[in-house]
Amino acid sequence: MPHTRPTWAYSLPAALMLMAPFDLLASLAMDIYLPAVAAMPRTLGTTPAIVQLTLSLYLLGIGVGQVLFGPVSDRIGRRPVLMGGALIFAASSSLLASTTWAAGFVTLRLLQALGASAALVATFATVRDVYGDRPESATIYGTFSSMLALVPALGPILGAALFDSFGWSSIFWLLALLTVPPVIHAAFRWHETKPDGEGGNRSAWPILHSPSFWFYTLAFGTAMGTFFVFLSIAPRILISRAGYTEMQFSLTFATAASVMVVTARFAGAFVIRWGIDGCVERGMALLMIGAAMLAAAWLFGSPGFATLILPMWIMAVGIVVTVSVTANGALAPFADRAGTAVAIYFAGQSIIVSVLGTTAVLLLGGDTAWPLIGFATTLAAIVILIRRWR
Repeated sequence: MPHTRPTWAYSLPAALMLMAPFDLLASLAMDIYLPAVAAMPRTLGTTPAIVQLTLSLYLLGIGVGQVLFGPVSDRIGRRPVLMGGALIFAASSSLLASTTWAAGFVTLRLLQALGASAALVATFATVRDVYGDRPESATIYGTFSSMLALVPALGPILGAALFDSFGWSSIFWLLALLTVPPVIHAAFRWHETKPDGEGGNRSAWPILHSPSFWFYTLAFGTAMGTFFVFLSIAPRILISRAGYTEMQFSLTFATAASVMVVTARFAGAFVIRWGIDGCVERGMALLMIGAAMLAAAWLFGSPGFATLILPMWIMAVGIVVTVSVTANGALAPFADRAGTAVAIYFAGQSIIVSVLGTTAVLLLGGDTAWPLIGFATTLAAIVILIRRWR
C-alpha cells in the first residue's frame, strides 16, 4: 500500500511555534536544574552519588525512551504519543517539586525523562512526516539546533535566579507550568501526521551490524559525554569548592555554552573544508588538547575559572566540530529506515554518556576535574584509533 505524505496547512513560523516548545522543554529540564545540584544531597538527605543519578538517569531515559516510543508512534500515531508524553512530563515535574524522598525523586526524574522522550520522538517523527525532503526541513532542524544550543547557556542562569529567590522546588514548578501552554496549543492544532500505510516494521539489523554507524555514534557519545561530565562536576567544583554563588556559577557555566553557540555558526565551513571524518578527528583532537590543559591547570592551580572553564572552551569547540557531522555519517546509509536509525543513534549515545560518564564521575571524584580529563582523553583516543584503522 503506498504511503501518503500528510500536509499541515500552517506557515513555517506557525509550525515551529507548535513543535519547538516540546524540543526545548526536554533540554531545559536538564540544564535549569544544575544550580540546585550541589544543594540536593542535603535537601534529599542522601549522597552526591545518588544526586548524580538524577542527571544520569534523565539522559538515559531520554535515549532509551526514544527506542521504546518510536515504534509506538509508528503504530498508534504521533499525536497520542506527543500528548501522553507531555502530560507525563508535566505531572512528574509537579511531583518533583514536592518530593524530598531520595528514591522517589530519582524515580520521578526517570519518569520525567520518559515523558520528554515521547514528546521528542513524536515531534521529530512529525517533521519527517510533513516535511520529508522539502527544504523547510533544513530550516526546522537548524532552528531547533540553534535554540537548543542556547539552553545550556540560559537554563542555568534561570535556574539560579529561581533557586536564589524561591528555592529548588520552584525549578520544577516552572517546568510543569511551561508545559501547559504548548499542550493546550497542540490539543487544538496538532493533527495526526502518520502516513497512511506506514508499517514501521523494517529490520534494525543492518543498522546494528554497521561498524560505520557505531563509529559515528561513539564519536557523538564521546562529544556529548564530555559535556555531560563537565556539567556534572562543575557545580561541585565551582560552588562547593571555589565558593561561587549559584548565579556566579551559572554565568560562568554559560561562557562554555556560548563558545559552542559561536562555533556552531562556522560548522558548515568546517564540513566543507575537512569533510565528515576530518571533522571527527579534529574534534577528538581538541578534546584531548583541552583535557591535557585541564590536567596541567588542575595539578598546579586551585579550583576556579582559569583551571576549569578556560580549558573547557577548547573542548567546547571540539564538541561542536564533532556533533555537527556525526549524524550525517551515521544515518546516511539508512534513508529507508531513518526513524529506527535515529532512535538507535540517540539511544546509543545516551548509554555511552550516562553509563560511562557517570562511571567516570563516581570513580575519579565528582568534585575534581579528573573525571572530565579521564573520560575525554580515553574515549577521544579510542575514536581516533578506530578512525585510523577504518
